[in-house]
Amino acid sequence: MAKKVVIGLSGGVDSSVAAYLLKQQGYEVIGLFMINWHDTEGTLSGDCPWDDDLIFAQLVARKLQIPFHQVDFSEQYRKRVVDYMFDEYQKGRTPNPDVLCNREIKFDLFIDKARELGADYVATGHHCQRDSIQVNGKTMHRLLAGTDPGKEQSYFLCQLNQEQLSRALFPIGHMFKSDLRKLAEEQGLATAKRKDSQGICFVGKVDLPVFLQQKLAPKDGEVIEIAKEADLPYPGNYTPGGNYSPEQLKNICTPFCFQPQLGTVIGKHRGAHYYTIGQRKGLNIGGKAEPLFVLATDIDQNTIYVGQGHDHPGLNRYGLFIPRNEIHWIRPDLAMQPGERRDYQCRIRYRQPLQQTTLILQDDGLYQLFPEAQRGITPGQFAAWIIGVRRHCRIDCTG
Repeated sequence: MAKKVVIGLSGGVDSSVAAYLLKQQGYEVIGLFMINWHDTEGTLSGDCPWDDDLIFAQLVARKLQIPFHQVDFSEQYRKRVVDYMFDEYQKGRTPNPDVLCNREIKFDLFIDKARELGADYVATGHHCQRDSIQVNGKTMHRLLAGTDPGKEQSYFLCQLNQEQLSRALFPIGHMFKSDLRKLAEEQGLATAKRKDSQGICFVGKVDLPVFLQQKLAPKDGEVIEIAKEADLPYPGNYTPGGNYSPEQLKNICTPFCFQPQLGTVIGKHRGAHYYTIGQRKGLNIGGKAEPLFVLATDIDQNTIYVGQGHDHPGLNRYGLFIPRNEIHWIRPDLAMQPGERRDYQCRIRYRQPLQQTTLILQDDGLYQLFPEAQRGITPGQFAAWIIGVRRHCRIDCTG
C-alpha cells in the first residue's frame, strides 16, 4: 500500500511541483491549503490575497487529480506568530515570523491535521533537504541545504525538532528554480509562471509601521546621529581566535548602548519600536554625505541612534550572545557542553553568505565570535550554524 502524504499547497509553483513529484514517486498525495490570515490592514496594494492563492491551489490539485482540502488556522496563527511579532517589536527586538510560522503552524498544526487525514508524512515546497543517519543505534534526522543557492531555505526551518523532521518531506530540495519552473510548464501546472510570494509568511508585503500600529501606537521621538569618531564602547584589542575571559566575552558580545550626549539630534521618528538595527529605509532624513543606518534603538527613552556609512563602527560587531534557554539543537546528539569551543559556519539572516564563526558555551549561554565584523547583529533574530553542507543545529535570539 502506498504511503500517504499531505502536501501544503500554497498556490505557488514550488508546492505545485512538489505535489507532482510526490505523485510520480508513488505516494498517495492529498493537497491541503491553509488559511492563516484574513486582515488586510497594513498590507501593500497589489499583493494577491489568499483567495487568489486558493484558486491556484485548487487548479493544481484538479490537474494532478489529487484530493483537496482547506483548513483555517487564522486564530492560532494570530496567537502564535503575529502576537509574537507585536510583542518582540514592543520590546525593541526584531522577530522573524517565518521561522515561527514553520515551527508553530506548518510543522505543528499542519502535522496534526495531516494525521487526521491519515497521513504518514507531510510535505512542503521548501528549498531544502532531509536525510537520516544512525548514531549509536538511534536514527537521527538531518536538515540539509537546498541545491539552489539562490533559493536555499533551510534557515527558515532552524527551529524544527527530530519529531517534526521525521515526518517531513522536501521533494524539490534537489532542484534549481529554473528547472522547477520548466517542469511546471511541461506539466501544464497553472502556477508555472506565477511570481514567488514575498513578505511575511501568509500575510505578504506590509508597510511595517502601519501594520504594527494595529497594536503599537505611534510615539514621536528623537533621531540622534553618532559620528564615526565618537568614543564607542567597543573592544579595540579583539583578535580572532584569541582566548578571552568571561568578562571579555561579554564585552565583545554585548550590543552597543549609546547615550544622547554622544551624538546630535537630526530629526524625529514615529516610534522606536518600528525600527531595527541596520535599517536604512524609512528614516526620511536626507542631506548626508553617506547613507544613514540605524545603530541602536532605546525603547524606554523612545530614541533612535543612527550613523553614516556601511563602515560605521557602531553598525558592526564581532560577537553575539544567546542565553542558555534559547539554544536549540536540531541534532541533540551534537549539543555542546559548558566550556566547549567549536568552529562552524553561520548565517545570522536569510540570504547572508555563510560566515566563519567560533562558538563558546559557558554556564550562562553561548558566545559566538566572528573573525570579521558582522553588520547589523540584531536582538530577536535567529542565527543558524552548519557543518559542511549539513545543517544540524540552530539557536534562537541573537541579542
